[in-house]
Formats: sequence, structure tokens, C-alpha cells
Amino acid sequence: MKKKIILLVLSAVALFANIPQSAACDVCGCGVGSYYMGILPDFNKRFIGLRYQQNRLQTHLGSNGIRTPNSTNETYRTMELWGAWNFGERWRVMAIVPYSFNERTIGNGNTETGSKNGLGDVVVMGHYKLLDDVRTTGSNKLLMQSLWIGAGIKTPTGEYDTSEQSSAEMGAPNTFQLGTASTDFMINAAYDIRLMDAGINVNATYKINTENKHEYRYANKFTLNALAYYKFNMQNKVRISPNAGVLYEIQPKDVLYNRFDVAQSGGHSTMGIAGIEVNVGRLSIGGNFQTPISQNLADGRIKAENRFMTHVSFSF
Repeated sequence: MKKKIILLVLSAVALFANIPQSAACDVCGCGVGSYYMGILPDFNKRFIGLRYQQNRLQTHLGSNGIRTPNSTNETYRTMELWGAWNFGERWRVMAIVPYSFNERTIGNGNTETGSKNGLGDVVVMGHYKLLDDVRTTGSNKLLMQSLWIGAGIKTPTGEYDTSEQSSAEMGAPNTFQLGTASTDFMINAAYDIRLMDAGINVNATYKINTENKHEYRYANKFTLNALAYYKFNMQNKVRISPNAGVLYEIQPKDVLYNRFDVAQSGGHSTMGIAGIEVNVGRLSIGGNFQTPISQNLADGRIKAENRFMTHVSFSF
């Protein structure tokens, strides 16, 4: 039965990856969208922490991705207050409250700059543990599996700049935002399997975006990441877990007025990930570096650069 449940969830993930969506450049990892989860801090009841992410883009590129005098460098820095609370052994509620610092430089870096700082779109998610299996293999090794499924909502708490939308109507990307001005929904599945100290963590999220009051709809987005990790225990006091894997993101083009595709939007990217998690008692510290392996964003008019994330969390 448990094998059938796992196959069902993986089949649903594959289905999401091939759904033709319509109607944030979430796929670029910009300020209005990248809710990367990765490996959560170890906790039994609840945790709270701070997480910092930095993503960079090149936008307004010419044909074949060539820079022009109008090309821009955009940097999205986000500090997030995040946490989770387990209710019993099966239920979990998680919240993410982001505050963003966006910067944009046009041309060669000396011609014009812009910035936006403020609260982003708050996310709340609920999860249910569908599978929790611990057993001993024939070679007397401990095998552990868990599967969480959940859904969530993204609230329109971040400021939305309509002048950026006006530029998008003229063919520019609508990425330089603190929020989307829309209420959006997410479906998530997280599967973890570990044999003794070596494990694999797989996390899939499908984000369903709605049209905002300005008749702009950011595209739905599918995200899948897989990480392999190993836990090193040092005198049962410190646990160090290096990890590595890939992150895949895909979405179609944004839509204006329910009928016009936004030219500089949509696409797909694959990022390589390398990171480390450290647990000392109730304290967890971690981070990772993400670098593009392949990408085709906005038909080559946008280019994603390296990203990194770090966090500190406390369980209680």
C-alpha cells in the first residue's frame, strides 16, 4: 500500500510538470516568487528562524541573449522570517514572511539605478504526513521514509508597482516587484528516504497564480528539487550534513487582460545546488549555493545568475 502511495504522488508530480498553464518571473528566482524549501531544519515540535536569499538576473537582453545599452542587472535580496509548528505526529503548519531589497542598474552600471524595499507576499502552508515508515533491512541497517503533502496560500501583502506593468505592456519584463497583487495557491509534496546516514530529499511544488486587480496574471509555476545528503554525527552533539543536487523550474508566459502573452516572461531553468546543514542541539545553521546548468528564460531575453541562501533556525 505504501509503495502505491509513493507511486501515486510521483505520478502526480510528473503530471504537474506537463500541465499547459496560462498566465513574476518566478522561474528566474526574482523577488516576487522563489519559495525554495530544500531540507528543513531538524525539529520535533516547532522551529523559528531567519533565512536570507540573494538572486541576480540580467534583463532586457537583445536577441540571442546579447547585452545592449538598455540591458539591466537586477539583484533581489530577501530576508525571511520563517517557522513551522507540528500538531501531533501528522500535521504541520508553516509560514514565511519575506522582506525584500531589490536593486536595478541599467546599461553599463553608471547610467541609472533603481531600488525597492519592503514587505513581500506572506505565505502560509499546511502539511499532512502521509507516510512515516521506519524499518530494518536484511543487512541490519535502518531505513526511514517520510512523505508530506500540503497546500498553501500566498497573500498579496507586498507592494505592486503598476508602472512596471505598463512597461510590460510595451514588451519589458514585469519582474521588479515586491509583490504580485494577487492571491495565489500552492500544492506541495516532500519525500525523504534515508538508509542509516545517507539520504535523498525530493520536494515538488506547483504554484497556481490568479489574475490581480490590474488584470495581470503571473504564470503558474512548477518547481522540483532533489538533494542527496549524508549526516556526520560528532560525539552525538554536532551533526553536519553536506548536500548536493538540482533544482528545476518551469512556467509559461504571463498574461495581460486575459488574452495577451507578455513577451519577456516564462521559460525554464536547471540549477546545480551544493550546501551544508549543521545542527548543534536546538540550533540549526545552513546554506547553499545555486548555479545555472541550463536555462531558456523569456526566449533568451532574461538570464539568471548565481544564487545563494543561508539560514539560522531554533527549535523549541
